[in-house]
This record gives sequence, structure tokens and C-alpha cells, in this order.
Amino acid sequence: MNPRALLAEFLGVFTMCFAAIGSIAANRDEGIAVALAPGLAVGLLVVAVGAISGAHFNPAVTFAMLITGRISPLGATGYAVAQLLGGLAAAFFIGALYGGSAVAEGTPAPGSNHSAVQALMMEVFLTFFLVAVIFGSAVHNRYSFAGLVIGLAVAMGILIGGPVSGAAMNPARVLGPALIGGEWAAHWVYWVGPLVGAGLAALIYDYLYGQAPGHPQPAPAEE
Repeated sequence: MNPRALLAEFLGVFTMCFAAIGSIAANRDEGIAVALAPGLAVGLLVVAVGAISGAHFNPAVTFAMLITGRISPLGATGYAVAQLLGGLAAAFFIGALYGGSAVAEGTPAPGSNHSAVQALMMEVFLTFFLVAVIFGSAVHNRYSFAGLVIGLAVAMGILIGGPVSGAAMNPARVLGPALIGGEWAAHWVYWVGPLVGAGLAALIYDYLYGQAPGHPQPAPAEE
């Protein structure tokens, strides 16, 4: 495992979670700032460290890369640990700044008018959209503006799904805050939903681009 890649993944998730939880603590609403802050964080960190680690910043994205042969099981495990630690560190420092209640408030949970099943459906859909954008812009086409569109996909997901599920799209966005803030409502949703959505998007995109002339096959798995 490349320690620089692990550090890049840690920093990416730390920044995203710090922005996501901090924006909720600072704004106390579900307004545009709550969607833009993590979207901007992800987009900027894709540009800043994407060349080092591939900018997964999400165990669900790493799972998508694993099942399509773009990272080895050992590499995927290292990435996931670094990502989860990044989310935990961000939640710790937000707790130090705003208090544990702010971390609990910033932990994704099903909306008051929505069930865990509805939240699960939303997490599957949103993560599918996000990983589809990642595969279409960064994996198969490697556009220079991939960071921009990935960040916009995160912001779009929060605007659409925030009231239903909290729009995590990322297990690392939930585990750290749950540990620090003590909010565990329907926690399983935020693992199953993103992993299913990411896996579906990865397999569909590999099938679509695998049939298109001029598009490369998966690169050798990273350690």
C-alpha cells in the first residue's frame, strides 16, 4: 500500500466531512450552503490529490473500483480504513469546535417523515448517480474538469436527498460522526445503500464503455 495514497484519502474524507458537518453546525438549516460546502470540498480535493490516490474519498467508490478490478483487496482495505479515520477525525474536531450535539445533528439519518426503507432507496439512487459521474468523467474519460462535476454531483445529491436520508452517499460520512455524536438511527442504511448504488453504477458503466471502441479496459489493480 502506498502511504501517500492513504494520506490523500484521509485528507479528502477529512475535508469533505469537516465541510459537511461544519456547514450544518454553522447554518442550522438544509439550505444551499449545506449542499455546496461538501460539494466544493470534494471537487477541490479531487483536483488537489486526485493524481496521488485516484480521489475515491468514499468506501463505496473504493468498493466500485474493487469489483471492477481497479484496486486490489489489500489496497481497498487500506483505502477504506484511511477514509473512515478521516471521517472520524473530522467529527472529532467539529465536536471540539461546536460540541457533540452539533456532530449528532450533522450525522445523516432518515427524515422525520421518511422511513428507513425510503432512506435506503434514496441512498442507492444518489450513490448510483455520484459513481456514474465518477466513472463517466474520471475513470473512463479522464476529463480535466472531473473535480467540478463530481463536486456538483455531491451537491445535487444533498439538495435532492437531504430531507429524505441526509444524503450521505458515503459510509465514511456517517460512521465517524455516529461514533462522536452518538446518532445511530438506521445506521445500516448508510452502508447498504451506498455500496449497492456504487456497485450497480460501476458494473453498468464498465459494460457500457466496454462495448465502446476506443475506451480502455480496467487498469491493473493497485496495491
